[in-house]
Amino acid sequence: MIDLNAKIYIAGHRGMVGAAIVKQLTDAGHQNLIMRSHAELDLTDQAAVREFMQQERPDVVILAAAKVGGIHANNEYPAEFIYQNLMIESNIIHQAWAVGCQKLLFLGSSCIYPKFAEQPIQESALLTGILEATNEPYAIAKIAGIKLCESYNRQYDTDYRSIMPTNLYGHHDNFHLENSHVIPAMIRKFHDAKVSQSATVTLWGTGTAKREFLHVDDMAAASIHIINLTKEQYQSNTAPMLSHLNVGTGIDVTIKELAETIQEVVGFKGNIVWDSTKPDGTPRKLMNVDKIKALGWQAKINLRDGLTDTYQWFLDNQDAFRAQ
Repeated sequence: MIDLNAKIYIAGHRGMVGAAIVKQLTDAGHQNLIMRSHAELDLTDQAAVREFMQQERPDVVILAAAKVGGIHANNEYPAEFIYQNLMIESNIIHQAWAVGCQKLLFLGSSCIYPKFAEQPIQESALLTGILEATNEPYAIAKIAGIKLCESYNRQYDTDYRSIMPTNLYGHHDNFHLENSHVIPAMIRKFHDAKVSQSATVTLWGTGTAKREFLHVDDMAAASIHIINLTKEQYQSNTAPMLSHLNVGTGIDVTIKELAETIQEVVGFKGNIVWDSTKPDGTPRKLMNVDKIKALGWQAKINLRDGLTDTYQWFLDNQDAFRAQ
């Protein structure tokens, strides 16, 4: 267990996952948390990160900072996605090692796996096939982050760990109609349709594709659980150059089932129209979570409860989305 007085740096504390981790650490009694906004510290600036790490010298680093976005953003700005993510993780991981920080947690993404990986996706599927083209630059950066952690562990005997979440949703999500992921986009669409009393909501595809979704509070709980394991416990279920762990529910739903559940949660009384001229994407994407379960963690928040909670957060904060 991490000592309650340990100095913990959370990179990306204003993001969806980072904010949830900060809340849970604070609730658990951790008071020595280090946080910097982008305005205070540009994580792509090597000299700035070096100076920050030399001054603060954290005992633990949780690397939740990243440049993220949906399909549109990944297609439009591939150079930014690979450059910024490579720089963020390289600067933080190297400078953590340089100041003697032995414990670090790197948060990745399920997009690291091949487009046609066997389902459910096991950790061993990494680097066994071609990536999804739309987010390949982002995925390459996240794979590099895993390998940075593993390489520093091999050469310097550090204890740097990596976890790869499935599709996340929850508080502090992005509800922009064009740039958001599927759950916040649907919540926003159904809510706007309810308010405007529209007869229909049009969604992309056929609704037959299957996806897995994890509430951000479960992701934060998994992060803290994994960072609290002893080195021996963590290594008991991983390998030196295959050390990352999947984080998910192990359960998937069709996009149609998801849409109908969100429709009920929001209270939209109209009909759903499926635009089959639009793509469904990969038919299925489900994570194998046997390894993290064997290490004593599993998701607790079911999808309907998580969606209800997320919609309430949207209602409480919708003024911030009106201009989007």
